Amino acid sequence: MNKYTLSLLILVLISVLFIIPNNSVFGQMDQNGKSKIQQSKPQPSGKKEEGKDIYKKFCLSCHQADGSGVPGMYPPLQKSDWVNGDKKRIISIVLTGLKGEIVVNDETYRQVMPAQASLSNEQIANVLTFVRNNFGNKADPISPREVASLRPPSGTFFKGK
Repeated sequence: MNKYTLSLLILVLISVLFIIPNNSVFGQMDQNGKSKIQQSKPQPSGKKEEGKDIYKKFCLSCHQADGSGVPGMYPPLQKSDWVNGDKKRIISIVLTGLKGEIVVNDETYRQVMPAQASLSNEQIANVLTFVRNNFGNKADPISPREVASLRPPSGTFFKGK
């Protein structure tokens, strides 16, 4: 191998290892090593997505993926006056849990709902806003400030009826 070929090979190697990964369209990286191409994609609304993610993690097992609940056990969130109605009531239920008999869409429910007070005010606002604008519901959003104003001392339950 002559000097010219060796020099060209070294130049190509340097380009591949150092220049292309940092400056080409195929390999732009930020300071944390993440692709800038991925970062340039439009991202969905953070609050909506966070609300949906929280719903999946904390609510879906009882209220189901479509908000239909489980008849006789867990109330539906679909087109529910409990969801679309008074913000204070739905916020209080999430913060303090619920025990006692309630009637939702003309059906009686008696299951205990555990408090979700470990969620932040913003997380509760996001999940309730998600629920109030999905499953056939259309209601005003809930703000973290509204949640904070209703956060009670721990160990308090919201009573049905």
